[in-house]
Amino acid sequence: MNKTVNQKGWLFVAPVVLLVAFNALIPLMTVVNYSVQETFGDNLFFWAGLRWFVDILASPRFHDSLVRQLIFTFSILLIEVPLGVAVALAMPRKGIGVSVCLVFMAMPLLIPWNVVGSMWNIFALPDIGFLGWALNAIGIDYNFTQDPVDAWFTLIFMDVWHWTSLVVLLAYAGLVAIPDDYYQAAKIDGARPWAVFRYIQLPKMRRVLTIAVLLRFMDSFNIYTEPFVLTGGGPGNSTTLLSIDLVKIALGQFDLGPAAAMSLIYFLVILLSSWIFYTLMMRGEES
Repeated sequence: MNKTVNQKGWLFVAPVVLLVAFNALIPLMTVVNYSVQETFGDNLFFWAGLRWFVDILASPRFHDSLVRQLIFTFSILLIEVPLGVAVALAMPRKGIGVSVCLVFMAMPLLIPWNVVGSMWNIFALPDIGFLGWALNAIGIDYNFTQDPVDAWFTLIFMDVWHWTSLVVLLAYAGLVAIPDDYYQAAKIDGARPWAVFRYIQLPKMRRVLTIAVLLRFMDSFNIYTEPFVLTGGGPGNSTTLLSIDLVKIALGQFDLGPAAAMSLIYFLVILLSSWIFYTLMMRGEES
């Protein structure tokens, strides 16, 4: 017996799909148009072909920004994912403590990005900021406005503070979804805590951790507001990530062609990397 499939539900979704597609395609086509043209102002454009793509891919400036971006992204992933899982494992499963912990975990995520950058900028200043003053008081020569290492430390520390909560909430959701039967069977078998985590909790969290890694990867690769407010890409160009460099080219230098080409390359790098991440993490999953 053939099952009849009702497709009328798409009628309710279609307006949203069309609206999102319209809002996404128009800016994308504008960027594509700029990426193959040159302009000298007065709304005059000249065909440039693939020149800007070749120039960007061969530019040491782009390579340096990409390397800094990769270092930042993989650094925060290596810190936030294990830390988020550890915090989720330590959170209570029952009682009023659950609500309290969830509220505290959600609070950093509610703060606007520009406010986060401003908060940490003031917090880390070596003369008036509590973090900067405390580190210098115990003998650590700290000044994120002049030392690239200190700037990187502050930038990563800020991102860990701001976004680890997202990993915690996703990991916690995966943990509470595990049936108690698994834990009871492990207790009967005399499984140690590490074995419970390795063979029960981690496999059951695999999908939510995949989502967490993808979200944090894409967001960290697109990050702009927090590092720009905190360091402005400095000292020098030591914390100039791809997004900051792109804005400098587009708005600072007003090179619309190279900026458009760079943004498309930027988009393709994120898209390809996310696909590789997803493929590797979901390998072996049942369809």
